[in-house]
Amino acid sequence: DGQKVFEELLLDADWALNAGNWMWLSASAFFSQFYRVYSPVAFGKKTDKLGDYIRKYVPEVRKLPSEYIYEPWEAPLSVQRQAKCVVGTDYPRRVVIHEEVYKNNIGRMSAAYKQTKESKVAAEKSTKRPSSQNERKPKDSPRKKAKTNTLKDYFKK
Repeated sequence: DGQKVFEELLLDADWALNAGNWMWLSASAFFSQFYRVYSPVAFGKKTDKLGDYIRKYVPEVRKLPSEYIYEPWEAPLSVQRQAKCVVGTDYPRRVVIHEEVYKNNIGRMSAAYKQTKESKVAAEKSTKRPSSQNERKPKDSPRKKAKTNTLKDYFKK
């Protein structure tokens, strides 16, 4: 929804930049700082401590206390029952354990970036001119060579 709002309200809206920024913020797209992974729990707690946004759009968790709004699976079963939000019944179980999968993802992204960098270096080496230490000295042009020889010959006499 944020992308649509920006497109409608921004005077200088740019579809490509807007879409890219929303994907980046949702961690759906990566760039050179792939290791900066936003925690869905920490980000929510930081930007909306009471969970007003979540309560509005996710009615299943509406009655949970604020301390569990971003982590309903952490709420004791008695609290889940009282809020009518039992994880696995009224609300889905966690799809992934973020604390584990983000480390795996960073490891894979790091390996991919390293492999790409190594491939680029290898490609540059294969197409690069020899270094100055190994370079042959450029040959003098025939005209310059003739002139040099003539002067040398002149002073020999």
